[in-house]
Amino acid sequence: MIKKYDIVVVGAGIAGACSAYFLSKKGLSVLVIDRSGVASIGGSACAGAFISPKIGKFSPLLSLTNEAFEFSKEFYLENFSKYFYQTGIIRIPRDDNDAKKFIEYEKANTSKRKWITKEELKALNINEKNRSFFFFEAGVCDAPSLCNALLEGIEYKQYNLTSTPIYKDNYWHIGDIRASKLLLATGYENTLFDMRYMGVHGIWGSRGDYRSSLNLKVSMHKNISISANINGVIKLGATHIRAKNPCMICDGKPLRTLEEKASSMVDTSDFELIETFCGMRSGSKDYFPLLGRVVDVDFMLKEYPRLIKGAKAPLKYIENLYICNGVGGRGFVFAPLMAKFLADFLVDNQEIDSRVNPDRLFFKWCRKLHSI
Repeated sequence: MIKKYDIVVVGAGIAGACSAYFLSKKGLSVLVIDRSGVASIGGSACAGAFISPKIGKFSPLLSLTNEAFEFSKEFYLENFSKYFYQTGIIRIPRDDNDAKKFIEYEKANTSKRKWITKEELKALNINEKNRSFFFFEAGVCDAPSLCNALLEGIEYKQYNLTSTPIYKDNYWHIGDIRASKLLLATGYENTLFDMRYMGVHGIWGSRGDYRSSLNLKVSMHKNISISANINGVIKLGATHIRAKNPCMICDGKPLRTLEEKASSMVDTSDFELIETFCGMRSGSKDYFPLLGRVVDVDFMLKEYPRLIKGAKAPLKYIENLYICNGVGGRGFVFAPLMAKFLADFLVDNQEIDSRVNPDRLFFKWCRKLHSI
């Protein structure tokens, strides 16, 4: 039997789950498909899912990230507080030189925070000599449970989409599924359409969940992330490896570096590994998320061959095809705001924020083709 939907979302990680949630709330009939399951592979499966602001000197990316933090924090508290643990997060300088920069970072960050001293850190069972930022409204999500909760009441189907869907008669055709619109939230894998201009790449990450009795009431990030002790479990995560064969680099021991760094920050003597999670996060060329329409690359290059020499031309898009991707290691921060932008665009005709619109990358990519 043929089933029709307003939109099919491909990918059931945090980007796809949030997109489906906001689109459904706008009244659209939504189907989510994924080859493996909800938040079962990729970045969402291995995420520590920290919900915290970005620190640093002022930049457009810092500004957008912290807008997303404020939005996601309130969104999770209002709708999914069961899966959001507001433990607070301490951002610890990487070294003495980094500690000096925190004074400058303070000027660019308006998120609620306070300085926390060496003595206060010690009282929290944290080994650190430098003053740090304590973002007391930040926290940690239960990643798979949250993604499943976002999709509650939304139709889901495990489906391995291996070939490019066909668009005809005003519908995308996927087996016996018909969809007026198609949204790609596939993470680092982009094999269905030519989207090379977006520069989506994979960043390998590993996380370990450890059983421990350590009295650790707050979460923290230095070079790695350590969660608070939640129901007897502490999470170590946030490794970042750019490699085609990351398991060859880690030599089958993806948590070794995490454990070594964690032991210098907290007492890990009773840590007992429960489970290891590994997967690819997806990033973009400029680290901003990717949200909006997909340019018809084949048409543009054939119709306007001088694009590779710097010419400009009106963009032609693949009809009713959209993307929500490139949220990187801050997927659980970015996804709710990106999903709201998307729903406002598709349903209320509000323009996509130019900071995340993938169009920003197309002409630059075309010019680079000239030198290849």
